Amino acid sequence: MMTDVEREMERKLRAAFDPAALVIENDSHRHAGHAGSPGTGTSHFTVTMASEAFRGTTRVDRQRKVYAVLADELSGPVHALALKLSVPGD
Repeated sequence: MMTDVEREMERKLRAAFDPAALVIENDSHRHAGHAGSPGTGTSHFTVTMASEAFRGTTRVDRQRKVYAVLADELSGPVHALALKLSVPGD
């Protein structure tokens, strides 16, 4: 079951990047009790996404674009975000 944070992240990423593939994994349970983990169950995520919007961009540019779209989440409930970003077919 997706949390509200995951649903909002998915909504924003789909709207901004129209991805060919998008998987959001909630990794929060793996970090329970660690420093920086608030214990909310919505603090650590891995986003795997393939989008034409990334064509011709560097890995760092792709990450910056995603961070900009998810700025509210990163300044609030999301403590850590791992990104695996690609162009479809790569």
